[in-house]
Amino acid sequence: MENSSAERKQQLDLDIADGNDPSDAAKNPDGRTKLQGLFKQLSLLDRYLYVWIFIVMAVSIIFGYYVKGVKKAFQVAEITSVSLPIAIGLWVMMYPVLCKVQYEMLGGVLRQAGSLKTISLSIVLNWIVGPALMTGLAWATLPDLPDFRTGVILVGIARCIAMVLIWNDLAKGDADYCAILVAINSILQIILFTPVALLYLKVVSRGKGFHVSSWTVAKSVLLFLGVPLVAGVLTRLILMNAFGRKWYESKFLRFIGPWALIGLLYTIFVMFSIQAHQIVDNIGHVVRVAVPLLLYFGILFFGSLGICRWLKVPYPLMVTQCFTAASNNFELAIAVAVGSFGIDSTQALAATIGPLIEVPVLLLFVYIVGFFQRKGPSV
Repeated sequence: MENSSAERKQQLDLDIADGNDPSDAAKNPDGRTKLQGLFKQLSLLDRYLYVWIFIVMAVSIIFGYYVKGVKKAFQVAEITSVSLPIAIGLWVMMYPVLCKVQYEMLGGVLRQAGSLKTISLSIVLNWIVGPALMTGLAWATLPDLPDFRTGVILVGIARCIAMVLIWNDLAKGDADYCAILVAINSILQIILFTPVALLYLKVVSRGKGFHVSSWTVAKSVLLFLGVPLVAGVLTRLILMNAFGRKWYESKFLRFIGPWALIGLLYTIFVMFSIQAHQIVDNIGHVVRVAVPLLLYFGILFFGSLGICRWLKVPYPLMVTQCFTAASNNFELAIAVAVGSFGIDSTQALAATIGPLIEVPVLLLFVYIVGFFQRKGPSV
């Protein structure tokens, strides 16, 4: 009982730090009214994020298509075949989220009853179901476009270690479990990406010209997860020891919070500006490539949602599980496609279409899971 009271007090402090008045639950017993109250508390950036994303996507494609030298300017420097401006955007996007993770509590989270089941389910969905599903959908919808099909399969094999943190945060998933699943996927990505890619691209699809080393994958994981992760851990450790938890939660996290969404919008702008000509000049193929991607995100997300509801997984863990399963590491897929087939290859274009579809679709899923949140924490 004493531990439970302490945990409730700690959660109360965190809710106040996040700007949520816990008394809203009593004042607004109706779930819809409560969500409307929370919606009003969101900043203008948070409240209309889907609007900003669509605007940025449209503006970036127009900008990149009509303004000369944009692609060359953004690719003035690269890190593991990924544009340095994109890398900076990914770091800015991930850093605030990784600063929120309660690393000091991860050991306790792992020891909780049912954690092994949750982690095992995530591994199965990510490394068995996900790649197989994407390969099957790519062959079913793109039988006459082998190069585009290869790029789509690469997207399915690259499991998410970055943007899932954003979706999980927006949907109020469990940040600690998300950090654990991202760490596990990072390790498995280094070990499994190359053999799984060879299996589906060379054995199943009988493709040629695909060459990637485990070091290529490891560099991507270290740069796009390791750098912001170390920064997040050090920031939390140093600032909490120096100024205390209350200041850190209520002041610092509130200050850097908007950086994540600004980084997301910036990354979208750079990415689609670079690929604007490819997208516009191949619009017919882009539309076709969108079909397996849409099916993939929908099937994997709602399939995971159904499994979690059947297993009576609590809402925060359910959200984390679903977004971890449905998200993909587009930066790794693009880097591998560029390194294996060239920056202007159709394989690289297909990999770039991944986030073009994933970003708005998973943002839509963020709003959809809000419906289940109204049904209570045990859903």
